Amino acid sequence: MQILEFVLQVVLGLTSLLLTLLILLHKGRGGGLSDMFGGGMTSALGSSGLAERNLNRFTIVLALVWFVTIVALGLITKFQGL
Repeated sequence: MQILEFVLQVVLGLTSLLLTLLILLHKGRGGGLSDMFGGGMTSALGSSGLAERNLNRFTIVLALVWFVTIVALGLITKFQGL
């Protein structure tokens, strides 16, 4: 059980970092912090609709893996004391 918990913690760490990176890669939808950091560049770089759709899909899949990992770690922690 300790090996599974360690593997899930590693997966949680990696998915957390990747999810943060992917969220920051998304195109800004308006004013705010996204315009402060290179808002003018996003119109030239993020013009491809296919790339944005693939980024959205990959972000959603990674978020689901992140969520399932958290639930699994919670269940392991809950039933480990019994």
